[in-house]
Amino acid sequence: MAKKITIHLRIWRQPGPDAPGKLVDYTVRDVDTDMSFLEMLDVLNEDLIKKGEDPVEFDNDCREGICGTCGAMVGGIAHGPTPQTALCQLHMRHYRDGDTIVVEPFRARAFPVIKDLVVDRSALDRIIAAGGYISVDTGGAPDANSIPVPKEDSDEAFDFAACIGCGACVAACPNSSASLFTAAKIAHLVNLPQGKIERKTRVLNMVAQMEKEGFGDCSNHAECEAVCPKGISIASIALMRREYLRALLG
Repeated sequence: MAKKITIHLRIWRQPGPDAPGKLVDYTVRDVDTDMSFLEMLDVLNEDLIKKGEDPVEFDNDCREGICGTCGAMVGGIAHGPTPQTALCQLHMRHYRDGDTIVVEPFRARAFPVIKDLVVDRSALDRIIAAGGYISVDTGGAPDANSIPVPKEDSDEAFDFAACIGCGACVAACPNSSASLFTAAKIAHLVNLPQGKIERKTRVLNMVAQMEKEGFGDCSNHAECEAVCPKGISIASIALMRREYLRALLG
C-alpha cells in the first residue's frame, strides 16, 4: 500500500564539464512510495523551478528499463540497491521515511560529466561503430529463419543481446573497464551464424577502440555483473578474450 515519505537527497551539481562540482542537499516531502526514482527527481525539479532555481539534469528516455539512457550512482551503487533494475525502475518503496540518499553521476575518465548527473557515454557508441554489427548481406527475415541455429546458441545470443548500453558496468568497475559491455556485443553476434563471418575483425577492432577510448582493463572483480540491470554474465568477457586470442593467432 502506497504511503507518503520524506526523502533527503545529496545530489552532485556541476554546471558544466569544466566547472567544479559539489554535493548539494535537498529535501523532497510527500514522496509517494509507488513513485519511481526518476519521478521523485521530477517532483524535486518541479519544486526547484517554482523557486526559480536550476533543475537537476539527469538522463532519461523510455523509463521502462529498456533504452539504457538513465543511470546514476545511488548510494554508491550504479542504478541503486535493487539488483537487475535500471534507475528508472527503482521505486521509492525501497526507502524509508527520513532516509538520506547520495546521488552522483557515473564516474569514469571515458564518461566526462556534461552537467549534474549527465555524462557523455558516446565512447560506447564508438565501440559499436568499430565493429558491433553485421555488414555482410544476410538477406531478409525469411532467409535468416531458414538458417538452423542450435537452441543453446540462440538462447546465449539473446542473453548477451539484452545489454542496453547504460554504462553501469563501467561505473561500478574499479578500473572503469568497458569489458562487459564490449564482450556482450561481441558474444551476441559470434553466437549467430550471420555474425561468424566477421568475428576476427570485429573483436580486434572493438577491443582496440575500447582501449583507445581510455577504459581500463578487466581484473575480474565482477562488480560489472553485480550492477548490470540485465544480469549480463562475465562469462561474456571470457568469450571475448578467447575470440581475441583466436583472431590474433589466426
